[in-house]
Amino acid sequence: MTQPAPRKKRIVLLGATGSIGESTLRVIAGHPDRLELAAIAARENWSGLATIARQFGVRHVGLFDEQAFATARANPGSFPAGTRVVGGLAGLIELAQLADADIVLVAVVGTTGLEPALAALAAGKDLALASKEILVLAGKFVMAEARRHRAKLLPVDSEHNGIYQCLEGHPRAGIRRIILTASGGAFRDRPAEHLAQVTPEDATKHPNWAMGPKITVDSATLANKGLELIEAQWLFGLRPDQCTAVLHPQSIVHSLVEFTDGALLAQLCPPSMTFPIQHVLLHPDRAAGVDAPLDFTRTIGLEFRPIDEQRFPMLGIARATMKAGGVAPAIYNAANEVAVGAFLRNEIPFLAIPRVVEQTLGSIRNFEPTNLAAVLALDASARRSATSHLATCRSVNA
Repeated sequence: MTQPAPRKKRIVLLGATGSIGESTLRVIAGHPDRLELAAIAARENWSGLATIARQFGVRHVGLFDEQAFATARANPGSFPAGTRVVGGLAGLIELAQLADADIVLVAVVGTTGLEPALAALAAGKDLALASKEILVLAGKFVMAEARRHRAKLLPVDSEHNGIYQCLEGHPRAGIRRIILTASGGAFRDRPAEHLAQVTPEDATKHPNWAMGPKITVDSATLANKGLELIEAQWLFGLRPDQCTAVLHPQSIVHSLVEFTDGALLAQLCPPSMTFPIQHVLLHPDRAAGVDAPLDFTRTIGLEFRPIDEQRFPMLGIARATMKAGGVAPAIYNAANEVAVGAFLRNEIPFLAIPRVVEQTLGSIRNFEPTNLAAVLALDASARRSATSHLATCRSVNA
């Protein structure tokens, strides 16, 4: 007897026009019998959303930026007939709770996706999380909401997705530590004395990955690895000392799990985000990938190096915030976003990024938040404080 075809999973994609969004669309297009795009959203790229809506027949579209929302509403002919366009944070929250959606993939940059992510969990949707800042800012509230509504939280970051796959079927009590791999970014092999003069153009040329400018700079400072360690602590219920990282220039081993008996499990695949995205969207099933797998008919070298935290101070600062707990990781995240933005605008040098973060951490009292409103207020305060510190960090020798 022929088995009936499985019902298509309906996906809400928040951040459809970014690099994660583009990879997600490739996965969905590669599995039209298994996956269907139910709704899409972006910050301001309304014309990009219109193109996606026409290609995939999407009838629910959201724009966070109010001006972009107004422009989209003024150009209804750009979208398929009957398309509903919603705007602002309320619009993203509405899409995250779409009644007939199965999974919400949050790939918006920064903390904009926090409230839509919580809304998706409250509606009982599975949450695919590509925005690491959400757990860094409000990990205890997000994880509590997932438990409350028995919703799955599936990590999209390649490192956390690798950990997730390695841990399936293994009790958490058997974990000694997890090891995230770091490419080292654009300046991995550049002499440290040259870093004072690097430009935003230099910093946004990643040797392995195609990503947005902010995360590519974070890769060069290793702030992204610091954020990922904080995120891993929440995702997998670990102590700070159980979360570590190692340099791996090839970006083929994405993470490792070391168990109490000393055995290690590793997850390997080429450096393409289609692999973790497909795993999350089809979970628990597997299917042919949209990108070619590793080719073992040729020599593949795998190299691992310890991370020098003198050269990459953002990683050590992140570790300190994990130990401090409270809102310290949220301050780290907010200050880093402000500092990276200033660097990309040529307002501060590359080496000033960790100084801005350290000064901001030192200027705000740490505390344990009791509600989400306190976290959001802290985030705003940390951004104001970081902005005030930019002036003292505008020169290389400040």
